[in-house]
Amino acid sequence: MNAPVTVYVPADAGALSLGADRVASAIVAGASARGQNVNLVRNGSRGLYWLEPLVEVVTPAGRVAYGPVNAGDVTALLEAGLLEGAPHALRRGDIESLDWLKSQQRLTGARLGIVNPADIDDYIAHGGYIGLSTALTLAPAAIVKMITDSGLRGRGGAAFPTGIKWQTVLDQPVAQKYIACNADEGDSGTFSDRMLMEGDPFALIEGMTIAARAVGANRGYIYLRVEYPHAARALAKALSAARARGYLGENIRESGFSFDISIRLGAGAYICGEETSMLESLEGRRGEVRVRPPLPAIKGLFGQPTVVNNVVTLATVPVVLAKGAQFYQDFGVGRSRGTIPLQLAGNVKRGGLVERAFGLTVNQLVYDYGGGSASGRPVRAVQIGGPLGAYLPESQFDTPLEYEALSARSALLGHGGVVVFDDSVDMAKMARYALEFCAVESCGKCTPCRIGSTRGVELVDRIVAGANGSRAADLALLDELCDTMFNGSLCGLGGMTPFPVRSALKHFRNDFMK
Repeated sequence: MNAPVTVYVPADAGALSLGADRVASAIVAGASARGQNVNLVRNGSRGLYWLEPLVEVVTPAGRVAYGPVNAGDVTALLEAGLLEGAPHALRRGDIESLDWLKSQQRLTGARLGIVNPADIDDYIAHGGYIGLSTALTLAPAAIVKMITDSGLRGRGGAAFPTGIKWQTVLDQPVAQKYIACNADEGDSGTFSDRMLMEGDPFALIEGMTIAARAVGANRGYIYLRVEYPHAARALAKALSAARARGYLGENIRESGFSFDISIRLGAGAYICGEETSMLESLEGRRGEVRVRPPLPAIKGLFGQPTVVNNVVTLATVPVVLAKGAQFYQDFGVGRSRGTIPLQLAGNVKRGGLVERAFGLTVNQLVYDYGGGSASGRPVRAVQIGGPLGAYLPESQFDTPLEYEALSARSALLGHGGVVVFDDSVDMAKMARYALEFCAVESCGKCTPCRIGSTRGVELVDRIVAGANGSRAADLALLDELCDTMFNGSLCGLGGMTPFPVRSALKHFRNDFMK
């Protein structure tokens, strides 16, 4: 046979759902039948989901992409010269030169789709473990200072400064501390955590190890929802490889510092994405919100000081340690520093992962990257930040995607999920869905969330039906209910449900008056 040609076919959940395994098998079998040897690499997705399954062939001119490829396309592609990067209708050219990809500023997701997620040497060859090597030369306080100076904020709902959280844990004078990674990614339209765990799991492991070194923890847990089996397998392989090479376990890289990580699977309750519910579940109890204070940074997992960060936050830490706080600080606008992996989904032509510095506008994301709606109809609204995020009308699409600008619009960035709706959407139904979602997912511990959401569903139904004879009074009552949920709920589930309801009422009121 000829010298092997390296071919990349993604093996993450998104690509697999579109038939990537069948494509990979067809390429290997077809090439073998032609006497051609293939070195097949199962990478993660680069996030260009409208092109998945995306096949890349290594050529002297670079990695040439073809997509979307179905198994039935493979014979024709091989006949056309797939393994030489030859022309074909599905050929997209040099993957790195595609405008959709090259205009991005990938720091957290720099290796997504590029490396073999199971190969620690590939990770190291692409800049991995430089951050940890730096951290092992620094005092814990110096590591925390770098994170603080970088401006990194939690890439979840609260956007709390990561450095302040770590400093609080570092300051606790106890021997036992924990790192808890919140990988319970449950927001609709979000997938960046999953992509990182499946496409670059060592980045998360390295970030957790640096966090442990910074605060004095020796044990970490990744709380992962059971609906992510591919991520669980990718993480398990990566954890084993990291231990075997001395990047986890006792006396890491002969530094005297020891730390190890275990995976814990949750049953998939949305409330377990809330940090205190997640800690309850990790301890083996029902996932219910804890009353705060005390904060988890002071009394967290098993009653000990605990750093709780999500996947994107922790996977960003190695970049900060490897390239410096100022490098990361130089991206972004205002108090929103660095980059944010935005997940573009819903009724959009080109959905996927877009990582850019904070400040990209909704217009740029939806039209420049997304290409408008998939249906071809006018875009009417976007929901930002998951099922409990606010709806923005097209008149506000000039809003920059950063924390303070969205807060000024009574909206939140959350985990960076952006879901697009065309003009066929009924926003009264979407407001009802938010309340129903809260009613189904509530842990039931506080009355505003447990009862308020159920009464809210009934109230929206009554408003839409015009059953009370006074819609104005019912609309005012719905607003009052939202006020009670916002101010009286124990956690973000009940507290944030008013965001989609009130934004729908404010911007799309006619949908409630039909």
